[in-house]
Amino acid sequence: MAEVVTTLPQRRVGIIGGTFNPPHMGHLIMAQQVGDQLGLDEVRFMPDAQPPHVDEKKTIPAQDRANMVQRAIADNPLFKLETAELKRGGKSYTYDTMKALKAQHPETQYYFIIGGDMVDYLHTWSHIDELVKLVTFVGIKRTGYPTTSRYPVIWVDAPLIDISSTQIRHKVSQGHTVRYLVPDTVAAYIKEHQLYENKPTN
Repeated sequence: MAEVVTTLPQRRVGIIGGTFNPPHMGHLIMAQQVGDQLGLDEVRFMPDAQPPHVDEKKTIPAQDRANMVQRAIADNPLFKLETAELKRGGKSYTYDTMKALKAQHPETQYYFIIGGDMVDYLHTWSHIDELVKLVTFVGIKRTGYPTTSRYPVIWVDAPLIDISSTQIRHKVSQGHTVRYLVPDTVAAYIKEHQLYENKPTN
């Protein structure tokens, strides 16, 4: 009698990476739109431990950024916090992270979410030719940026919310409100821990 082999259904998981310094409404809207339009099982927010392109002296501790993400996504069952890069530490290269995640969860199909303005720079990413075999890139359409790439990219329409973490840090440092720019829970965390109250950083 032939052995019956059963396979688990493949999970479809979105990944949105970044410093999240701090996470804001633009991040949440983008993640929700991708999750909904692509029918993903979940979307994970993955804070960098030490971004390869950012001066480590100009960012806040990774744990604070992870705590803010956790607060920002707590009320949305679609969203999860992915701590792979925080646990590994050091500079965060997407290829290293996704290679490790895929090895741990070979049954999962990963969708890596980036802004349309970043698609043009994919050729500069570490091990990009190997990375595109591990993940499907999802580009968020941006006005003024082409929806073409030498690499396979799924394009998604999402409301263009012109909010940046730099802008939020600057407002906090100047004593201005960030209400409606970040979730109330994130604003409370920033105030509670007195984040960004010094001269703003880029």
